[in-house]
Amino acid sequence: MSTAAASLLLSPLACDQLLAEKMMVGTVLSTPDVDVSLSAMAGFDAGTLPDGGFYEEDRLTLPGQTAAYVFFGTRNGDQGTPEPISNATVRIETQNGNTLNLENKGPGTYGLMSSSGEDAGVKYQSGTTYRFIAVQDGDSHVGSVEDAPAQERIDTLHPPAGFVRHLANQELTLRRPAVAGGKERTIGFVTVIPLSSDGDKGEPTYSNMPTDPLGFLQLAALPADWKRDTLTIPGSAFPQPQSNYLVVFQTVRSGGAESNNLFIGSALLVGTADVGMVRTQ
Repeated sequence: MSTAAASLLLSPLACDQLLAEKMMVGTVLSTPDVDVSLSAMAGFDAGTLPDGGFYEEDRLTLPGQTAAYVFFGTRNGDQGTPEPISNATVRIETQNGNTLNLENKGPGTYGLMSSSGEDAGVKYQSGTTYRFIAVQDGDSHVGSVEDAPAQERIDTLHPPAGFVRHLANQELTLRRPAVAGGKERTIGFVTVIPLSSDGDKGEPTYSNMPTDPLGFLQLAALPADWKRDTLTIPGSAFPQPQSNYLVVFQTVRSGGAESNNLFIGSALLVGTADVGMVRTQ
């Protein structure tokens, strides 16, 4: 065991957190507004402006979204899905004093979502600290994520044509930019979403993001697979020729328990996305 790990385990706070029964999975994930080409979605190339933008008559803007989500529950030993807690009050606070009160969405689940232009209070802020707070029976359970990451631009998703030409059923590799300033590489999620010719989004054809609280807890414990320099999207993510797909690359920084009554393995993630369009042949 490393000295750092031993020090963590031996500290009174860490010992309490290891034994804490309450756990939390929390995310604040944002996507920007995305401009796509109507011509490209119809299978034609109308070209782009010198700055890489689209001609106004060819532009369709897909509004960005910011979603806040928390699962709050009681651990079931070291294995199995945590038991949800449905009578909590959950909020998210940011460093500048903003408070976001989440809505009760069902067993142990609390959340809120807004699209760009809406004043619902869900607005992503890079560089700030997010604190996740669940209050049950008068007790506050607190976790945090520091230094919310800025957008990580993936050059592959932004060719001069404004969209990626790609063969159907062929894998696509994304190379992440170098990490500046000696910082640790963030977690990276990729999701592929079909896009109709009129801009409607379908169900994802691929995602490497966990889909349940147990999956997020496993990610928090072993994040290495999501911190690689390159990410390969399987060909099955692009099943149909002459079709459009949005590729969403989400860069995420993780945090953990702050109060001693919250399990040390709680998974808290905050991040924002880069988005590009793929047109299959």
